[in-house]
Order: sequence, then structure tokens, then C-alpha cells
Amino acid sequence: MNISLNITETIQDWLMSMMPEGVASIAAMVSVALIYLIIFAVAGLYLVLLERKVAAWFQLRIGPNRVGYWGLLQTMADALKLVSKELTGTVKADKFLYNLAPYFVIISSLMALAVFPFTKEFQAFDINIGIFFLIAISSVGVIGILLAGWSSNNKFALIGAMRSGVQTISYELSVGLSLLTMVLLTGSLQLSEIVESQKEGWLILQGHVPAIIAFMVYMIAGTAETNRAPFDMVEAESELGAGFHTEYSGMKFAYFFLAEFINMFIIAAIATTVFFGAWLSPFGITESLPWLGVFWFLGKTIVLVFLMMWFRWTFPRLRVDQLLTLEWKYLLPINLVNIVIMAVMVWLNLTIKF
Repeated sequence: MNISLNITETIQDWLMSMMPEGVASIAAMVSVALIYLIIFAVAGLYLVLLERKVAAWFQLRIGPNRVGYWGLLQTMADALKLVSKELTGTVKADKFLYNLAPYFVIISSLMALAVFPFTKEFQAFDINIGIFFLIAISSVGVIGILLAGWSSNNKFALIGAMRSGVQTISYELSVGLSLLTMVLLTGSLQLSEIVESQKEGWLILQGHVPAIIAFMVYMIAGTAETNRAPFDMVEAESELGAGFHTEYSGMKFAYFFLAEFINMFIIAAIATTVFFGAWLSPFGITESLPWLGVFWFLGKTIVLVFLMMWFRWTFPRLRVDQLLTLEWKYLLPINLVNIVIMAVMVWLNLTIKF
């Protein structure tokens, strides 16, 4: 059951006052899709800029600073350059799958964005299996990576795609189990209900030490699932060139590049929603000023994105055996023990209420 009227229902009700119900429903879906496409594009471009600025800061460089004030339009210029580039490919590539692969990656990322509660009302779809949906849809993106590597008919691209499949399947277990630990605490998969349960305190505080462990495991596994350093064996430049998208250029390459940053945002946004109260302020002011919720949600998410970027520019790349050892010998056993401890805590009603 929805706790509040979400953005989709609000737009649909407004359109129904001006046109037939069937037409209004279609128009509402198109309108919401366009809103999220704009959010997707703008967020992706400025996350790229943030990455370059953070990298420059860590390496004592200036970073982009020519196009626009403080380089704020640099990624816009890069996007225009990629749009104008010729789309090239290999002669022996499987054309249909080669062209289809980028859309798997980009659409799965866009679908995941639709269920996040940016505020109490700004949520496109508030489904009762929100966490399950996010875990499921995140698995679809790897199909695009596998298709890209195989259809390119390039051995480096294929090796990169195979590594991505192994890595994603492995680390999805830890991502799922760490989220399941918090589902035990809230008793719901619906994101809006998870947020409502945090009005008495963020879950990372309500759940004692198991919640903190779940958060740490989630961030490590989430970083690995997005194929970012130090877990970027999928695109190990010194070994595989650009990895699975070696043979892509122009906007098709941009789709993969953009999806990586949006996936990083999604991982951070899930953590914000499940562990840190989404749009809820620790001071309670978002109840009286609901529009401030967007800033709280984005602020928390950007802090976690910065943490993932910090990982990238601090730690060296792992070897493949180290990558899999970390998951199967350390993170997975820790997760299994942690979920049992959380279950016992919930059974004994040992959670903290503020």
C-alpha cells in the first residue's frame, strides 16, 4: 500500500482532468520517463565531472578548468564530442547483438532510478518489492556487458566480459545478503515503508553493530559490482585495453561510460535509502519542509559516491584470485553470520529506538 501519492499518480490525476483516462495514463508514463531521462543524463554528466575533480584533488592537480566556470561545462563539451563521433565497429561483429548491448546496460540503470524515494512524493513507482526489484534489475545490466564482449569478436573484449560475469555473480550475493539483513530489521521490502521506519532513527543506528557491518560489506561489494577500482579487472587497461567495450565508439561507448557512473549513484542511493533514512533529516525538518528532502537525499548520496571515488584513487587494483577470495572466503561468511545475529536481535527486540 502506498504511503503517499507519488509523482506518477500526481501527474496522471492532473492529466485526467484535461483528457480521457487511457490517454492520460500513457501521457503520464511518457512525462515521468522524460523527467527521469533528464535526471539520468544530468546526473551522469556531473558525476563524471566530480570524478575528474576528485581525481585531480587526490593527485594534487587542477583538473578540468577551461570550459565554463571552474570547468563545469567540460562534460557537456565531451558529450557533444561523443555525439558527433562516427560509430565504428568490427567487420566480423554480430551486428544485432553488438548494437543491442549498450541499451541493456542503460535501460537497467534507468529502471532502477524509478523506484527511489527522492522525497515522500517524488517517487515514480512505489512497489511493495522495491529491494527485490533493485537486486533483480541490477543483474540485467551484466547481460549487456556479456553481449558486448561476445558480439565484438575481440578476445580482449570477451575476456573482459567473462570477468564481469564472474565478478557480478559473486558480489551480488554479498549485496543481496547485506540488504536482506536490513530487511529483517524493517520487516518490509517496500522502500517507502523502509524510509518510514527510520523516522525514529536511521537503520544504521537502530541495528547496532550488525547494521554497521552490513553497511561496510554492502559498500565493498557494491563497489565491486559496479566494476570500479580497485575491482576493475573487467577494464584492466594494462591487460585488456578498454575491456568489454574496446570495440565501441561515439555514443555507444558513452552509454557504457554513463551507465558506470549512474550505477555508482544507484549503489549509493540504495545505501542512503536503506541505512541513512533517504530524504529524512536527522533534525526532523523535512517533515515541515518536504522539498528539503531532495537535498538531504542527494547530499547523503553524494557523500557515499565520494567514498567510492576515494576507494578508486587510494587502493591498487586487485588480482583476479584476490578479487574472488575476498568475496567467497571473507565477505560471504561475514554476511551469513551477520544476518543470523540480526535475526536474533530482532527476535529478542534488541533494536534501538530514538
